[in-house]
Amino acid sequence: MEWVNVIIAALFFLAILYIILQVLFKPVKLLWKLAINSLMGLVLLLISNYIGAYFQFDLPVNIITVLIAGFLGLPGIILLICFQLLVR
Repeated sequence: MEWVNVIIAALFFLAILYIILQVLFKPVKLLWKLAINSLMGLVLLLISNYIGAYFQFDLPVNIITVLIAGFLGLPGIILLICFQLLVR
């Protein structure tokens, strides 16, 4: 009967370990996703600035515009272009 207690203790330990790992890795996963989306937003901004150079149009590349483009993707770029045209 002692091996039953060992198995129960091992299962309890594995469950606690699983919960701790989930709590620790969830924010890391979120940060990686934010970094990848920001990198894609930066690429979209650079492409829009390259194409916009033919029309004497550019978007500022800073942390705010990169995050907007990263979070929203192509609609974010369109939003930034519309805002830039509205401000001019």
